[in-house]
Amino acid sequence: MIVFPSCKINLGLFVTGKRPDGFHSLESIFLPVPWCDVLEVIPSEDSECFFQTTGISIPGNNSDNILLKAWRLLQAKYAISCVKIHLHKVIPMGAGLGGGSSDGAFMLKVLNDIFQLKLNVSDLEQLAAQLGSDCPFFIRNQPSLVSGRGEILNPLEAPIFSGWLAIVDPGVHVSTARAFSLITPKPANFELHTIHTLSKEMWSNGLTNDFEVAVCNVFPEISQCKQQLLDAGACYSSMSGSGSAVFGLFEDEPKIPGAFMTWVNW
Repeated sequence: MIVFPSCKINLGLFVTGKRPDGFHSLESIFLPVPWCDVLEVIPSEDSECFFQTTGISIPGNNSDNILLKAWRLLQAKYAISCVKIHLHKVIPMGAGLGGGSSDGAFMLKVLNDIFQLKLNVSDLEQLAAQLGSDCPFFIRNQPSLVSGRGEILNPLEAPIFSGWLAIVDPGVHVSTARAFSLITPKPANFELHTIHTLSKEMWSNGLTNDFEVAVCNVFPEISQCKQQLLDAGACYSSMSGSGSAVFGLFEDEPKIPGAFMTWVNW
């Protein structure tokens, strides 16, 4: 079975507190983006799983990859057999786009289908939360108001934006742990549930990413990418997640060399 794990951007990101479990509480709008990895999973009669990657090089040991963690999670619970996995990595890593989280969530969905586990959306979201904070979003993969540590999802039905999206990857890897160390949690200063009632000018006045200023101080090339998008006519631009990718929203199709661009209707 072949699937295409997609990424996401954060429209606003507020880190509101430190939780007793060591995670941080956050508020954000997650929006799915059709910039995808390619994941192939095939049942195997071998005694061990086979894992191969192509595309962007993935650092670390294969055994630590979230795809195998997802398999081990279901194998321990449902005694599923081994699989052969091929991941073609396209989504930049350390970019705040959730590519790894998406891979893990899509792996759960694929294994659910292959082995006919009959897990529903709620079951899969609970399992995904054990893989990572952003993983539950990619089970439904639809515009959502996200809170908690990322596991509380409220799908958004009101239109948010229709137009062009451009994403620029500055080519620097931002460690999520380091990004959190650079900021101090504070209450959100923007009511995200009102987003569909506000103009883009009002977005720019209050819809911020708590990581952006601190991370840009360390990696000034991120600020340069944001300015590039604004100069190209973006009606709104921001860093996604804890960085380093920067996105811009446009009324008309922009011309930005090297950027990922697509029409979106959220």
